[in-house]
Amino acid sequence: MVWMGLGVALVVVLMVAIHDLTQKKHAILRNFPVVGHARYFFERIGPELRQYIVTGNNEERPFSRDQRAWVYASAKKENNLRGFGSDERLETSPNFIIIKHAAFPWRPPEDYPSDPSFRIPVSKTLGGWRKRPGAFVPDSTVYVSAMSYGSLSSAAVVALNQGCAMAHALHNTGEGGIAPYHDQGGDLIYQLGTGYYGARTADGRCDLEQLARRCTEHQVRVVEIKLSQGAKPGKGGILPAKKVTPEIAEIRGIPVGKSCESPAYHREFSDVPGLVAFVERVAEATGLPVAIKAAVGDTAFWADLADHMAATGQGPDMIHVDGGEGGTGAAPLVFSDHVALPFKIGFSRVYNEFLRVGLHEHIVFAGAGRLGFPEEALLAHAMGCDMIAVAREAMMAIGCIQAQKCHTGHCPTGVATQQKWYMRGLDPTLKSARLANYLVTLRKEVLALCHACGVDHPSKVDLARIELIDDRFGSRPASEVFGLPPVRPSSGAGVEGRA
Repeated sequence: MVWMGLGVALVVVLMVAIHDLTQKKHAILRNFPVVGHARYFFERIGPELRQYIVTGNNEERPFSRDQRAWVYASAKKENNLRGFGSDERLETSPNFIIIKHAAFPWRPPEDYPSDPSFRIPVSKTLGGWRKRPGAFVPDSTVYVSAMSYGSLSSAAVVALNQGCAMAHALHNTGEGGIAPYHDQGGDLIYQLGTGYYGARTADGRCDLEQLARRCTEHQVRVVEIKLSQGAKPGKGGILPAKKVTPEIAEIRGIPVGKSCESPAYHREFSDVPGLVAFVERVAEATGLPVAIKAAVGDTAFWADLADHMAATGQGPDMIHVDGGEGGTGAAPLVFSDHVALPFKIGFSRVYNEFLRVGLHEHIVFAGAGRLGFPEEALLAHAMGCDMIAVAREAMMAIGCIQAQKCHTGHCPTGVATQQKWYMRGLDPTLKSARLANYLVTLRKEVLALCHACGVDHPSKVDLARIELIDDRFGSRPASEVFGLPPVRPSSGAGVEGRA
């Protein structure tokens, strides 16, 4: 009888293992058959366990359990609502965002069109200021930020691009260049880092002819020149040797099996006039709008850039400010924690410089740094952002569980790895739909907040609508905290002094 029971148990386990290995819905179960069910069991009883032990809903970093749960539920089209009120200490939580709703919320006209995808077009024409031939109005204020193929798996890149296509959002390639997995229907931002991967000469310079050809061959809408990034500002990108496969080496033009460390500097320019001249050469070669991306350190650079652009009428069409709290791949701990300003501080200083010279209405501003949540996105818009870039939030939407193994090649969900066993667990068809669901839900809730504030677009929300709570039963207007006007200034209006 005992042997029969053991035999039945073995058969059941075998059947569960076969089911887990062949199903495509859950990457964890596909990669870790049978034992993977333990994660979902503990996740299900997590609220009960956390009530007595472990951490609270808002204690984990870089993303709290509440934040991750909201992303997961939104991506899966599950109930992302909450019952029994807020569990935040609203009156004593430092820097807690409070949105001051209008007494009379926005009321849609009777002929207001219904849009199930809640598209929010950008309020400016990207490239319109410099009259680029490829100037356009992006369909979505939210897009997927730079994450290279190599840092991410092929399945993850396919899922991201397909999801962006579904949600009519832009997809940044990251500095690793354009891979075949980026050609899934989504419009691209081609990022040029210091290595110029995919458009480089044998000696590591930028090949403008090759760049123009790639932009024509693929669905590239914007070229972005990366000066620095939040994860490792002032240091080039790092791709560990175990992730440099023959395919990745061919795409990038680098040796196989050797760590790929991009230079910390650009070979094409070394000062503000050189940067602006390079921007114009890229725009001339491709016909596309050109962006620059940087984390904020030396603020004198931004003052010089604003002054030079105002004097010459030349320069980037889009400025993407990356927060020092960002990062999805490998980086030295000290650079992750101690180099570059956080997004809100850095962006306010950059925006003030362009406001000072009256260029704020001509440039599309984008921001990144844990902004993929409705209240954070709305605050960024009120500060002056026209677009919001999401990276780790997008990773979570396609299955990332914040295992923080991105730099090891052992990502358990197949998102940030090149190991085939882990990659097989990520089904791009399913995960692309989840990314689209997340992007649509984020836009939906941002619009709901706008309507509560009495307007119909995030570009119309002013900082006067937002206050930040301190830890002593007080609050300060967001405009006072960040040194920005409480009401959006009109074109040509400046501010006195510099942040």
